[in-house]
Amino acid sequence: MRKKLLIHLAMVLVIPGLLLTVSCAKKTIRSETSLSQQAEDEAAAEKASQEELARQQAIEEQRLQEEAERMAAARNMFLNEDIFFEFDSAVLLAEAQSILRKKAEWLINNAEAAATIEGHCDERGTNEYNLALGDQRAESAKTFLMDLGVEGSRLSGISYGEERPVDPGHNEEAWAKNRRGHFTIN
Repeated sequence: MRKKLLIHLAMVLVIPGLLLTVSCAKKTIRSETSLSQQAEDEAAAEKASQEELARQQAIEEQRLQEEAERMAAARNMFLNEDIFFEFDSAVLLAEAQSILRKKAEWLINNAEAAATIEGHCDERGTNEYNLALGDQRAESAKTFLMDLGVEGSRLSGISYGEERPVDPGHNEEAWAKNRRGHFTIN
């Protein structure tokens, strides 16, 4: 009987004590320093993310600016680079063909653009003859551009003959500058 009493006593005291110690595990409490460290880490990550975003935006803005400058340079080339002709001729020289290839590329890349080709002559010859020659020069350039794939509906030609000289001189140097095809964008 003593044995039974000891077993019951052990069960009454030991088992609840074990259950009490096992069920009451300690909770870890974060210290204020670890919470502030976590907040600092999150703030630093957010700052780094914002800096990366700002860097990417700056790169994109620079790329867009460079693209705009390239497009403006190509447009200026189209408008400011004339083709030149020999005296009393509407035949395209090799240099003129090279320039027209660049202009065709620009027109193909800028499908919304339409152009006018102005035919110009030097002051030698009659007004009627120079108007006809200027028209032939504009038509020669237009045909070449169409052969390179530019739609004819986007191109028009006009002759100014000798009426709009780029150089008002009366010598071969001035006349050579005036025998030209000039391009405008409509």
